Amino acid sequence: MAESSPLTTHVLNAADGIPAARMALSLHRLDSKLMIWAMLSVGTTNQDGRCPGLINQQTFTPGMYKLRFETGSYWEGLGQPSFYPYVEVVFTISAPEQRFHIPLLMSRFSYSTYRGS
Repeated sequence: MAESSPLTTHVLNAADGIPAARMALSLHRLDSKLMIWAMLSVGTTNQDGRCPGLINQQTFTPGMYKLRFETGSYWEGLGQPSFYPYVEVVFTISAPEQRFHIPLLMSRFSYSTYRGS
């Protein structure tokens, strides 16, 4: 059985009340010495708006991370304009043994996120 990711996300198209399927996203970690972002993984949300396998437990170390969601491309694929070309959610991990869930609720002109479990 494959190891589950300690970091998960779920993207919801709140305007239409559906999961945001086929949205590209990427996970990055800040190199605290060079102060640059290093890409760790890329993925696409599934039909349920989730992107499994973002990172494994061994790679998930304390530090600053960001999830970048390609919201503009998603809306463009639906033939709709949007205000935000992308959304970046930056967060700090100090206890990587815990599980973290970062949902993104969005419409074409707004978004919201929070730390879930």
